Amino acid sequence: MENRTRWTLAVLVFVAVDAMSLQIRGALLPSIAEAFSVSEGALGLVAPAGTVGFLVAVLAVGMVAGRVPIRRALVGGVACAALFLGAMAVAPSYWPFLLLLFVHGAALGVFRGLDRVLLSHLYPDRRGSVFNLHSLAWALGAVSGPALVALVLPRADWQVVFALVALGFLPVLVLLRGLSVPESVRNERPLSLSAVPDLLRKRSILGMSLALLCVGGIEGTVFTWLPYYASTSLPPATAALALSAYLLAYIPGRIAYTTLADRVAYRPLLLVISTLAVPASYLAFVVAEGGTLLLSVFVLGLFVSGLFPTLSAVGVDAVPEYSGPASAVSTAATYVGIAVVPPIVGLVAERESIAVAMGVPVVLLGLVTLVVAWLWLAGPE
Repeated sequence: MENRTRWTLAVLVFVAVDAMSLQIRGALLPSIAEAFSVSEGALGLVAPAGTVGFLVAVLAVGMVAGRVPIRRALVGGVACAALFLGAMAVAPSYWPFLLLLFVHGAALGVFRGLDRVLLSHLYPDRRGSVFNLHSLAWALGAVSGPALVALVLPRADWQVVFALVALGFLPVLVLLRGLSVPESVRNERPLSLSAVPDLLRKRSILGMSLALLCVGGIEGTVFTWLPYYASTSLPPATAALALSAYLLAYIPGRIAYTTLADRVAYRPLLLVISTLAVPASYLAFVVAEGGTLLLSVFVLGLFVSGLFPTLSAVGVDAVPEYSGPASAVSTAATYVGIAVVPPIVGLVAERESIAVAMGVPVVLLGLVTLVVAWLWLAGPE
């Protein structure tokens, strides 16, 4: 197996298992609460504990990607991610569990701060396609995580889920064993601290960041509030399927964009899918009820699934020699949106109603479309 293929497979397998480790957390919350006898308020720390560690590591490693020994960092990230996820299964109490989750998130962030850097230099002429393939691997893992929980819980304790996902990282270590860093990766240049403001002011990076901040807000709202909103017009058991329908759409969507990104320029492709996503979101979050809601969120997922990877490719293409910092900025912008917007939606729902609050992602998709139109009309910078 050639060097580039093994690197690519290692990244894709890691991303899929990473997504599984993220999505099992929510599915296991009731079991974790029962095992550690914690309140809902304390249980709410699960999401930030993993996310903060991840985000700090992504930014720290991505910004200095040109100085990092990439293979050693990736192997360390994989090994620590597996080790600390497995340790969470035997945590003696809730607070050590959260600490292990923080460190696990940081280990994931070390790898994720470098994975698209590697792919960017391995496939310099196909970034949009490969980034969509990367996101397809994430979608497959994300869908598989809750399914694994549903399969294991009737037969074993919740700790078994963490142990099984930890084992999923081992094939990545096998693939990385003995690999040499491709010569093309040496084109990654170190970024000085004084150069960061200039990088962020570039039109492509600024536009990518603004758009991804909105995209993160859209995805965070859907991940957090869609089942709750769906329960207003569907039985609880069926309402839970709304999020599954949305996530499932990411798989065919990203398969399609992996192909389209090789054939269509990124900016017009983004303008088409973001424009189509606006009426799709209006249908899903304002008009549709009952069974129609499930179909409409699936259609919305088809469009939204192409936004993050293709926008990321726009940013990296603008500064290919700084793909690490550009990738770190794209990930950070997305996760800030994921963290900030869902609480705002909650406040609107408390003051008005969840039906009114679900108008927020419709507005955000409109903003994404405006930013993408500006990027296309203004041209690259």
